[in-house]
Amino acid sequence: MEDTTRQNRNAGRDSNPDPITKAPGSHPVATGVGAAAAGAAGAAIGSVVPGIGTAIGGAVGAVIGAVGGGYAGKAVGEAIDPTGTDDYWQKNYKGRDYVKAGDNYDRYRPAYQYGASLADRNASPDFDENAVRSEWDASDATKSLDFDTAKGAIRDEFTRRCQLRAQMRNSGQDRM
Repeated sequence: MEDTTRQNRNAGRDSNPDPITKAPGSHPVATGVGAAAAGAAGAAIGSVVPGIGTAIGGAVGAVIGAVGGGYAGKAVGEAIDPTGTDDYWQKNYKGRDYVKAGDNYDRYRPAYQYGASLADRNASPDFDENAVRSEWDASDATKSLDFDTAKGAIRDEFTRRCQLRAQMRNSGQDRM
């Protein structure tokens, strides 16, 4: 019963659906960036041989590089995305010290999503609470939750997202 309720509640949110299969987890921008970067690299590598080898090697290298890069880009997009934020925090929000008894996930969703976008916009893993408060308070999209209630959730997702980015960097996944 609870799973059906969750599915109905989440039916309208953006789950990054695949345009053909409608399966969640499609990341067209990340896939495109990966395909373009790897395709260019494959074309450059394949075109080292002069003459006809340049044309054939460049075309083959571009195709192979684009396919591989597309998959790599999709993996990066899937590792850090708003869908993942929702899925993670729906399962884990209850144990957080800022969550009051009786509160449901929907109350904190805007704060988690904001934390995700904040981390995506910042190269630094430093959380500047004063700047975050100022931006939160100035946004119309955040009026349903005061900053003092939201800041724990914002910081949690900001930190989680920065840690994921660092793990990807350390594993070499951000090199396309």
